[in-house]
Amino acid sequence: MTHQDFSGIVERLCAVNDGLTHRLGSPSGRLGLPSRDTLTAILGELRAVLFPGYFGQSDLTAETVSFHMGATLDGALHKLREQVRRGLWLYHDHDNAQLSPCDARADEVVRAFAVRLPVVRQRLASDVQAAYEGDPAARSLDEPILSYPGVTALTYYRLAHELQRLEVPLIPRIITEVAHSMTGIDIHPGASIGERCFIDHGTGVVIGETSVIGTNVRIYQGVTLGAKSFPKDANGALIKGIARHPIVEDDVTIYAGATILGRVTVGRGAIIGGNVWVTRDVAPGARVTQAVARTEDFEAGAGI
Repeated sequence: MTHQDFSGIVERLCAVNDGLTHRLGSPSGRLGLPSRDTLTAILGELRAVLFPGYFGQSDLTAETVSFHMGATLDGALHKLREQVRRGLWLYHDHDNAQLSPCDARADEVVRAFAVRLPVVRQRLASDVQAAYEGDPAARSLDEPILSYPGVTALTYYRLAHELQRLEVPLIPRIITEVAHSMTGIDIHPGASIGERCFIDHGTGVVIGETSVIGTNVRIYQGVTLGAKSFPKDANGALIKGIARHPIVEDDVTIYAGATILGRVTVGRGAIIGGNVWVTRDVAPGARVTQAVARTEDFEAGAGI
């Protein structure tokens, strides 16, 4: 390829941006975009803090663990602040090109996020315990922490969810998509998931943005908690932010391949069988199999 050919290709690429080049020449060029690679590295450090000795430095002792956690957390939060700052700037009013509001908000976000980390750690400990108790193949608590994709996905989700609660744009979604690419489990950071969640096997699980999942829920591979429809406004644009995903109450089990769509409620203690399609409420304690789903009899005591 000649230099002239190469230059011509570059010129044609630049001429057809179609929104794929980020605001060339705009004031936002003063800050780069959030970096997926940097966020992935931050997640690794935060996981080392949440599970010390399992990730990152493995030869920790009772005398060194506190120092190691503190140093690792400090570095992770410092880098996270910059990524939050970039995310805030991306959606900032660029008619006012001052960075100071984003700087101040980034400081607030990272402080609030750090305060919530002990809560995240406690919830993850409950998830690990649920995985160990719920899987007869698990020989120790170490096994879910080190090898179960469901625990990895929940770890990243729980971190992303805290940033979502703090109204940080874009970055929570990047975090859960990192987990999605690693595990095959797609959890939107806006979903609400209670303690002792066990996602077994996990490949193909999809949990939508407004899903609400209670405590002690078990979900198997291929389960979808999705929207039944997507309402539009008068101009035909999708209406965003409305509650459109299922509510799953405490102690529910959802077996492989089940699809639950819309703002329906699966009552406490219900069991949803494999490959069932659910689009209406399920009573507490109901057992829904394919045969029951065909008759739409979701009352308590029905099914298997």
